[in-house]
Amino acid sequence: MKNTIRNTKKGILMVALLATVVGFAKDSNSLIKKGARKTALVLKNVKAGNLLTIKDNLGTILYKEAIKTEGLYTKGFDLTELPNGAYVFELEKDLEINIIPFKVTNSFVNFDKSAEATYYKPYVKQDQDLVYITKFNPELKATTINVYAINAEGSESTLRFSQEITNTQTIEKVFKLKKGNYKIEISSENNEHTVFINN
Repeated sequence: MKNTIRNTKKGILMVALLATVVGFAKDSNSLIKKGARKTALVLKNVKAGNLLTIKDNLGTILYKEAIKTEGLYTKGFDLTELPNGAYVFELEKDLEINIIPFKVTNSFVNFDKSAEATYYKPYVKQDQDLVYITKFNPELKATTINVYAINAEGSESTLRFSQEITNTQTIEKVFKLKKGNYKIEISSENNEHTVFINN
C-alpha cells in the first residue's frame, strides 16, 4: 500500500513537472528553475546538428552537445556544482549564435534575461575565383575583414586586404582571388570567424 501511494505521488509530481516545462516552452528561449539544484533549459526551434555548449568566462568549454532533435529541446542541468563565476549557454545554429549568460554564487544560479544576446555569423560562399561574404549586423557593430594569402608550404601568410566596416546593417563583400590558398578572418567585438579558401 505504501509503495502504491509513493508511486502515485511520483506520478503526480512528474505530470506537474512536465506541465511546467511545456507551459514555459511557449517562449523562444526560457530557463526554468526546478527545485533547489536543477535548472531546465528549454529551447524552441532547434534543428538537428545545432551545437549547445556551456562555457566559462575564459571561453573554456565545460559541456558540449550536438542536438539530435528538431523543434523543442528540453534538458535539466545541475549548475550548482560549478565554481563561483560567470558562464554562458551558447546555442550555435547555421548563421546565428544565441547566448544565455548566468552566474553561480555559492551554489546559487542567477540568470539575467536582459543580458541574452544573438550574434550573427557570416555566410561565405566560393564560386570559382569569386568569394562572397554576407553578414547580418542589426546592431551596426564594427566588423573587420582580413584576407590573408597562405604560401605554398602553408607556414606563412601575408595580409592582402583589410577593411573595417561600420554603421552597416547588412555587410556584403565580393573578392576576386587569384589561384592559391587564402585565410579570411571576419571579426566583430569578441566574435571571430575564420574561413579557409582553396582556389
